[in-house]
Amino acid sequence: MGWFSGRRAAGKTLQDSTKDSTQNSVEVSKVKTGPWDCNDEDAPDFSSYLDFGSIHIPYLQGIELRVKKQNGTGRVLGATVTYGSSSVEIEAFAAPKTAGIWQEVCKDLLDGNSQARTTQGEFGTELLLPVQVGEKTITTRIVGIDGPRWMLRGVFSGPAAIESAETNDETKQLNQWFANIVVDRGEEPLAPRDLIPMHNPMTQAEKAAKRKAEEENQSEENSATREDSADQLKKQDKPLGYDQQVEVKTTLTRGPMFSEVR
Repeated sequence: MGWFSGRRAAGKTLQDSTKDSTQNSVEVSKVKTGPWDCNDEDAPDFSSYLDFGSIHIPYLQGIELRVKKQNGTGRVLGATVTYGSSSVEIEAFAAPKTAGIWQEVCKDLLDGNSQARTTQGEFGTELLLPVQVGEKTITTRIVGIDGPRWMLRGVFSGPAAIESAETNDETKQLNQWFANIVVDRGEEPLAPRDLIPMHNPMTQAEKAAKRKAEEENQSEENSATREDSADQLKKQDKPLGYDQQVEVKTTLTRGPMFSEVR
């Protein structure tokens, strides 16, 4: 299965990319690179990945993980991975079946931020956006990958936002890490740009333990159901007691018509 291309040929402007997208509403990438859809036959084996439900992230030696949650509800809203002096925040959003939304999102960000500009990078059209943090202004690099009914957004900061992967190891490692992410859109109806629901991260061992517990619970429920059925059959084998009555309905000419046990 292919996915909508979030990467564009070098040298194309946002306007050129938008025009191409209009002419080909579903543009499928010829080069099979990630991030990936969970149903893509070329996707990496993500069974050992950290599972957030809609997003599965690979491990990278030396990274730190922070989970973003909504105050009050504890709802998971995203995750940020830090590697060295760089970090990347990831979120997945719903998209229509017929077309990707990154070019549209990118245009909205450009319209709302006079200092923002686009560049062609590792993930096609990328957005460089200055952000005020305290008394400092830092440059973030925002990338968007369009997949089947989803868009994965990554916000890079630190050296990974402004330095080339050819000269900076943090940029190289985080780009590779981001490219190996796997997205599971699910079947829940969502409006375009809605955040695809996430849950607390689960390791492979935690998922295996959960499956085992669910299987054991199901086995106990099935066993209890069989025991109840057996007890019911035994009761039906006994002579009728005071708690059971037989009602015989008759016709005027042919005698008993049927018996009903209550």
